[in-house]
Amino acid sequence: MSFPTMTFDERYRAISARDTRFDGQFVTAVRSTGIYCRPSCPARTPKTANVTFYPTSAAAHEAGYRACKRCLPEATPGSPAWNLRGGAAARAMRLIAAGVVEQEGVPGLARRLGYSPRHLTRLLTAELGAGPLALARAHRAHTARMLLVGTDMAISEVAFSAGFASIRQCNDTIREVFAMTPGQLRATRRPHHAESDADAQGAIDLLLPHRAPMDASGVFAWMAARTLPGVETATENSFARRLRMPGGPAHLEIRQDAAGRLRLRARVTRLGDLSPLVATARRLFDLDADPEGVDAILSAHAELAPLVAAVPGIRVPGAADPHEMLIRAMVGQQITVAAARTALTALAEQLGERTADGGLLFPTMAAIAEHGAEVLRGPAARIRAITGAAAALADGSLILTVGDDAAEQRERLLALPGIGPWTADYVRMRVIGDPDVFLPGDVAMRAGAAASGLPGDAKALTAWAERLAPWRSYLTAHLWRAAPVRAPRTPRAKTLTKESQ
Repeated sequence: MSFPTMTFDERYRAISARDTRFDGQFVTAVRSTGIYCRPSCPARTPKTANVTFYPTSAAAHEAGYRACKRCLPEATPGSPAWNLRGGAAARAMRLIAAGVVEQEGVPGLARRLGYSPRHLTRLLTAELGAGPLALARAHRAHTARMLLVGTDMAISEVAFSAGFASIRQCNDTIREVFAMTPGQLRATRRPHHAESDADAQGAIDLLLPHRAPMDASGVFAWMAARTLPGVETATENSFARRLRMPGGPAHLEIRQDAAGRLRLRARVTRLGDLSPLVATARRLFDLDADPEGVDAILSAHAELAPLVAAVPGIRVPGAADPHEMLIRAMVGQQITVAAARTALTALAEQLGERTADGGLLFPTMAAIAEHGAEVLRGPAARIRAITGAAAALADGSLILTVGDDAAEQRERLLALPGIGPWTADYVRMRVIGDPDVFLPGDVAMRAGAAASGLPGDAKALTAWAERLAPWRSYLTAHLWRAAPVRAPRTPRAKTLTKESQ
């Protein structure tokens, strides 16, 4: 249940029970104290007459409230509503987290969403209680708090890493939001343990909050099966990769520590790229999901209850780079995961760029468009489709971002030669994080369905799955996991893929 669908009484019951499941989904502002809290704040539950609920901390800031020093509402996972909902507000929140306001300003954010800056401000204020500048400022404040309490970075570096234009702007915002100076906020942190400290110069080590349960081992295994040597590395409890950011090459490593927590170690060329890199890491591991809500809905069906019991808190892996994801999906069509990995490794080794530490960056779209045909193997039409898509991404005639409207993105992809419904929907699942994607043409998923007592026929399975909207991406993930063996390739499945296995 998300903020727009909850009544006042339901939200009040959540804060009365100090229910951690709702942390990050809304904040509670208390008129008698002038502060706002996360739903699970341990302080005494305020009287109903003194309570106002807001969908975002930015809305509470705009209304004149300050963050609670006891529960630190900015330290919660993000709201799953930004993935569940496909409207302009949700898309704006994803783009703000990706750093679009810092890079392109409010006019750039408005252009991406198809509105004028004034209309976008009115729309976001009406729905979220704050305009794009206030939402971006709240995001910067959250990032600054995270760095102040989670790292030893100098306060000046924290300011620029969080996206502030100046140290003074950072100091003023921290005081306004938290009623503390940056130094006072840093003093609230817990002592570091050796395991959590970055061991490489320039590396930043942060805790990645998320809601439990969390099937981290499943995501690590997914990544390990698809790693491209040089670009990525993976173990049973870590995943690392290099990627391009606006300021230059970056490196991220997500790992599970001895206490079972997820941590991010990151290095960036430009400090301003750190906040978008954190957002990328969160999307990769689907860390803003509501696992208890999803599990409750799926397990209510007898056929799925054993799957959920076996893998509670399943996640749908995201994408590090939207453009790269499209190329990987297209290369993976009609072949096994191992074959796709071989082809993509060759592409990266021959067309990728070497980093200063000897690693690889996945090839640019321009490089694939120009030289991909020299490296890729297979039917000529398929190679032309891949290089054509890369060319369209390189010259801007094809737009593919985390803030796309789902239907429009799907339509744009389907208009390209060589891209069918499976690829368009799979990319939507991985890039946007759409929780309601179902892939009836996927061989492995249908095998998992049949093994779980569900219809194996695509049409019948699609009809059965409709009852699980809007969580069909998680159904898909469970059915992939339940597939007993890799489905054999057949002539009837030649438009299908095994990249999902």
